Amino acid sequence: MIKTRPLPGEMVVIEATAEERAALAARFALGAVDQLRAEVALEQRPRAIRATGRLRAAIMQPCAISGEDFPVTIDEAIDLRFIEENQRPATGDEEIELDADDCDEIEYAGEMFDLGEAVAQTLGLAIDPYAEGPNADAARLAAGIVQEGEQDGPLAALLAGLKRD
Repeated sequence: MIKTRPLPGEMVVIEATAEERAALAARFALGAVDQLRAEVALEQRPRAIRATGRLRAAIMQPCAISGEDFPVTIDEAIDLRFIEENQRPATGDEEIELDADDCDEIEYAGEMFDLGEAVAQTLGLAIDPYAEGPNADAARLAAGIVQEGEQDGPLAALLAGLKRD
């Protein structure tokens, strides 16, 4: 994904190849990843490198109800901190409190980190596992599943009969 070493403050563009998109689709159980592009600025901070930018992707995602693939567009902010291994204070068995920024810290060893993998993980977190496609209601109806609040069907009649008793 990245071919050169970026300079601090330089915008890095990550665009997945066809092979990388196919691997991401398999990894995240998607019908396809049609497009994935991230624009990320890197900034040197004390004990960390901050990566901020935007991820945009076009995917084919299975509907949580029908299982049929449908198109989804993802537009997600990226705000990560890459910190060198062992930069966090040793805590042993003590409890530690994390604030919101700590959740987006990624440790790395040596002089390099994998920004492409961080973008892939951002994509994985942006996918809604319960997304419903355009045919979700028809699939529910075909399966005899009644929407909350609907009063049709045999289960609704049974429940109404129990309430009267």
